[in-house]
Amino acid sequence: MSHHPHQHSASRRRLLAGALGLGGLAALAPLRLARAADFKALVCVFLYGGNDGMNTVVPMDAGRYADYAKVRAGLALPQASLGRLGTSDFGLHPALAALNPLFAAGKLAVQFNVGPLYAPLTKAQYHADAGQTALTPPSLFSHSDQQVLWESASTDAQSRTGWGGRSAVALGLASPVVSVGGNGHFGLSELVAPLVLPGPGEGFGAAGLGAADIGWKPNALKLDAVKALAAQAADTDLAGAFQKQQQAAMALADQLGPLIQRRPGDAGSNAAIDTAFAPLIANGNVTTGLGQQLYQTAKLLDVRATLGGTRQIYFAQLGGFDTHGGQAGANVLAGTHAALLKQLGDALACFQAALTALGLADSVTTFTQSDFGRTFLPNNSGGTDHAWGNHHLVFGGAVKGGLYGAYPTLALGGPDDVGVDSWEQQGRWIPTSSVDQYAATLLGWMGASDSQLNSVLPNLPNFGSARNLGFV
Repeated sequence: MSHHPHQHSASRRRLLAGALGLGGLAALAPLRLARAADFKALVCVFLYGGNDGMNTVVPMDAGRYADYAKVRAGLALPQASLGRLGTSDFGLHPALAALNPLFAAGKLAVQFNVGPLYAPLTKAQYHADAGQTALTPPSLFSHSDQQVLWESASTDAQSRTGWGGRSAVALGLASPVVSVGGNGHFGLSELVAPLVLPGPGEGFGAAGLGAADIGWKPNALKLDAVKALAAQAADTDLAGAFQKQQQAAMALADQLGPLIQRRPGDAGSNAAIDTAFAPLIANGNVTTGLGQQLYQTAKLLDVRATLGGTRQIYFAQLGGFDTHGGQAGANVLAGTHAALLKQLGDALACFQAALTALGLADSVTTFTQSDFGRTFLPNNSGGTDHAWGNHHLVFGGAVKGGLYGAYPTLALGGPDDVGVDSWEQQGRWIPTSSVDQYAATLLGWMGASDSQLNSVLPNLPNFGSARNLGFV
């Protein structure tokens, strides 16, 4: 069964969106820029549904490509269509062609076979207790559970917090995680929710009381009344705390509202950002969902001092990757998965072009996450099923471009496949790098100390000295 993350309507987001996470934003910075040299931001792009990493990054050397094509059959990408990654033996799906120049420039890294792990795990250990040992993450191959394990960097499927949210607290960030992709688990901490922002053209503030609404006098009077209530002295500590959050939310809405609503070409829009996103703009709108989210992120990074601090974390998402059937359609180069990857690659390339234009190319690192990888062996419906380890992309000016981690042995039932009996030999890879190591590498670049990393990523010490995967 396909699982999708919780979605929130625009009207719900407009109800003082993110108010629970605004306690640290009561004293807002003016619209001045932190020097790029002192500023760092992480941007998580979550691919909901479980991206097929085996068709995202494909081996091109004769031996492994033959192994790949034999098993993948009708889902195999033609070798000549792949965008070779430099002089390596791997290529990107042709729908990701917009990212090949980043690899050529040394700004794109591929991390092979990463996934949730409690500690390093062998196939023998996995099967030692029918897959139920303490080393085995719970509820493998389940959308909802594996989304939580990736977003929380935990092997506790009941984890209440996300590693982005915990990082914001541990690093003392001035703002919570800023989400342009809904209220995902990634941005939650024990006491603070992510700051959830709508897309370009949407209002941000109290529902029905935004700048476009208060031209009508009854609405203006209603807004005055709401502000007056929030300014009244509270008779309990709880009421006082809530009022402070209301005041902070309304102040932030006043300050960010016009920026959030601005679309390409609108008065006051940043021409450099609009130019970078030009391939995705038509009739004054960014035409893809992920493009809209990253366009919004670029605008926020341009006025980053408004959110405060020199470290920030952002969250965006693209859904639809649960490709059980018809993954390739009539043409593997233009099917469902290809369309999703094209949206991903084009939006990421435009975003990086915008960061370069803003002088932030070296200050922002963007990375992908997803529920899990998909089976190497296609199913009988022309699609792929739920698996485990997956390949992920990291890019930015600070990234040490290249290929990282261990690519799995392309043998059904081989040393990296969880399957032993013939029926379970589907190519579900046991990860050779963990979500904890992946997150620690990114957070280490942000300046997190070893003790901070241990507090945010409780399983990290289980990997000994192998805490940093080296891609940034």
